[in-house]
Formats: sequence, C-alpha cells, structure tokens
Amino acid sequence: MERRTIGAGALEVGAVGLGCMPMSWAYSGSRQRGDESLRAVNRALDAGSSLLDTADMYGPFTNELLLGRVLKERRADAFVSTKVGLLVGQQHIVANGRPGYVRRACDASLRRLQTDVIDLYQLHRADPEVPVEETWGAMAELVRAGKVRALGWCAVGARGGRRSGGLYDGTIRQLRRVQQVFPVGAVEAELSVWSPEALETLLPWCEARGVGFLAAMPLGNGFLTGTLKPGQGFEPDDMRARHPRFTAEMMAANQPIVAGLRRVAARHGEGVTTAQVALAWVLARGRHVVPVPGAKQERWVTENAAAAGLRLTPQDLAEVAKLPAARGSWE
Repeated sequence: MERRTIGAGALEVGAVGLGCMPMSWAYSGSRQRGDESLRAVNRALDAGSSLLDTADMYGPFTNELLLGRVLKERRADAFVSTKVGLLVGQQHIVANGRPGYVRRACDASLRRLQTDVIDLYQLHRADPEVPVEETWGAMAELVRAGKVRALGWCAVGARGGRRSGGLYDGTIRQLRRVQQVFPVGAVEAELSVWSPEALETLLPWCEARGVGFLAAMPLGNGFLTGTLKPGQGFEPDDMRARHPRFTAEMMAANQPIVAGLRRVAARHGEGVTTAQVALAWVLARGRHVVPVPGAKQERWVTENAAAAGLRLTPQDLAEVAKLPAARGSWE
C-alpha cells in the first residue's frame, strides 16, 4: 500500500488506516465479536493499513485491550494512535485535561496496548476547566520521556452546529495555542463526501503547517457504502439511532449521493465499490490526508484497504463535486 507521512516528524503510515471504535463502542453492540475483530485488525496490518486508531474511552478501555492482543505479536507492523481526555460515566462523558490525569492515563494505555510507546497520542477533547496549554504541556512531557512519539488533536465532535463557514474556527484557535507549546503532529476530524466542511479552513490550516490530517468517518458512518437501507432501523446503543441523517426520511432523501458514487464506481470496472470511491475522494484531498474508516469485519477492511489503489479522474472528481449536499432532520 502507498505510504503517507504524519506531521513534520515524517512518521509513515499506510494511506488508508483502520478506525477501531466500532469493534467495541457506539455501533450495534450485539454485532461486536472479539475474535472477529482480531481477525479484522490482523487483516488490516497484512494489507498495509498500519494506522490503528483507538481511544481509552472506547469500551471504555476494552478497545485498547483488544488491540493489545494483536500488538503483543505485531507491534512492528502497526502505527498506534490512541486518545486521552474523556472519562466515561454511566450516563455521561466528561473531559479531564489535568496534567496528573494525562500522565496516569498514558501509562494505563501503554499497559492495555502492551507496548512501550504510543506513536500518536491525541487529545480527545479540551477540558474547559484546565488551560489547554497545561494539558498539552503534560502530553509533551510524555514525548520527552519516550512514551509517545507525536501529539495529535482530535476535533471529532468538538465543533458547533452545522452552518456555513466557521465550523472549525474554535478548533483552529486552540491549535494555534498548543502549537506554541509543542508541535501538533496530526489533527483528526470528520471528512467525507457528505461532510466536507473541513475543506474550508481546517484542512488548509493543516496543510500549510505540515500537519497530518486523519479523516474520521470517511464513509459517513456507513451510509456512503450503499449497504444501508432507508428505514432499516438501528439498535438503541448504535449512535446512528440518534443521528439526524439516519432517520428513514433523511436516508431516503440522501440516496442521490450514493447513486452518484455508484456511477463513478461503475466506470472503474467490476468490483469497484461506492465505499472505495468515497475513500478515494478523501485520499485525493492531499498527500497529508489519511482516511480512517471504521470496520470490524475482514471483508470491509479488505475492501477499504484496496481503495488506496483507486485513482479518481478529473471527471470523477467533478461529478462528485456536483452531488447534492447531505440533509439531516435537524437542519
């Protein structure tokens, strides 16, 4: 698989990563199977999808424990990205950016992951009660201590309401602040055909500074794969059950987006899927961009990894650019 670099430190990863969250958090709990997920992670590494993206809150903790079982045997094949800064309660999630907590959380993640170094340690969410410079400073200490190789900023879910322009202004202000303390190696934020807002300001900010960009949810929480049907319903613990774009009405209204991706896929021959076109579109946003599609089955991991070899033509990109904007029931 093509290799891309994360940040000025030139940390190399496969062009398509693997989002590990669905294996133990936020998606259909009844379909989460440990052995199946282990096979999926191993398949990703075999295919060159070296970037494994997790967080201590996924589970909580169980996602890191699962990856640790693979990393114990295959650490050299993987680029490990995990996150710190969110605590999961019984019915709520709170931010914790206290330096002491960050240090303890890192040690705990290292134990669960069965490794002595984390390649990319991301701040999952800034704590409004702690100056972000203090949190970032504690994370920088972990780099100097040899426990972490690079620092990242997770902007997934950290923005305001969907409106034209300015969605990531607050994120960029915080990034400017922490850059004064220690370099930002990568930023993770949502980017897909149906959620392109990061293209306006956040992606250019990263590109201008040599900061890697991890594209979260590049398949639109599964919608852009074309495998979901309007009105199919979701389990109560599945975050799509509460997502404004996954009501039966909005899933039907957004089908033209999938149809457009399917037309592009058909031009590239039998076997090319809408999911691969959606990932290729993300890959075409720049050499500093690495899509991190979530998956928990070998078949989807294999399909996603193959997207690294798909090159969209100018005609393809122009057609995708003309697709209608996604609609949601809360907009």
